[in-house]
Amino acid sequence: MSVHDEDVKTLLNDLIDRYGYDFTGYAEASLKRRINRLFELDRFPSFAEFRFRILNDAEYFRRLVEELTVNITEMLRDPLFYKAVREEVIPVLATYPFIRIWHAGCSTGEEVYSMAILLSEAGLYHKSRLYATDINPKVLEKAKKGIFPASQMRKYSENYIQAGGKSDFSSYYTSNYNLAKFDVRLNEKMIFATHNLVSDSSFNEFQLILCRNTLIYFNRDLQSRVLQLFDNSLETLGFLALGTKESLKFSPIDGKFKIAVPGQKIWRKIK
Repeated sequence: MSVHDEDVKTLLNDLIDRYGYDFTGYAEASLKRRINRLFELDRFPSFAEFRFRILNDAEYFRRLVEELTVNITEMLRDPLFYKAVREEVIPVLATYPFIRIWHAGCSTGEEVYSMAILLSEAGLYHKSRLYATDINPKVLEKAKKGIFPASQMRKYSENYIQAGGKSDFSSYYTSNYNLAKFDVRLNEKMIFATHNLVSDSSFNEFQLILCRNTLIYFNRDLQSRVLQLFDNSLETLGFLALGTKESLKFSPIDGKFKIAVPGQKIWRKIK
């Protein structure tokens, strides 16, 4: 037994009515696959019982949100992107008296800590504020702690070197058994908050917005809405960074931006 297309539509409407979470703009095939995975994993005998559990058990609803939101990330992911940020974007940010950066769809926070390291090494972290948001409150709790698997540190260290890092990456964390905890000074300037890119509005004006590998899970209409939100949240001459498979082409804001770094998905708002 599996959840059918009509069941998925019913469930998505339920989530809007009951919890205010709108997933209707997400890519349908991916959404259906993830709902079915949870349905089968937890062995529900019928869709009706699955639906009842979601609507009446807030904890199980959170489990569904965790399943529907993709949480794949790593520190300094795509090192050449971070090298470009280090060399081309941060020197511009340095000219501002105060730096505001938004990591939209931050997941468990690895990329937020990556940015904190780059700003620290540029001597700018003291005058920065990193806003890290996600629809999933559970991953935000992980992000706040700054604790990641120690098994990933070798890979992250390699990324750091390729991204132009000059220090010893291990100086930023302490290992304890199989976990690595990052220096508490790195999250002093971070603000973590739930934010739904689908339904929530702009909440500040930023010089840099990063939303990498989130838009690929949205349909075209929703992508356009989210990009409009980013445009409304970005200062003129601010930077917008997307994932490797994401683009501003054919979006309503395309004409307001130009590529800031050739070969990288980093744009600058020109009007």
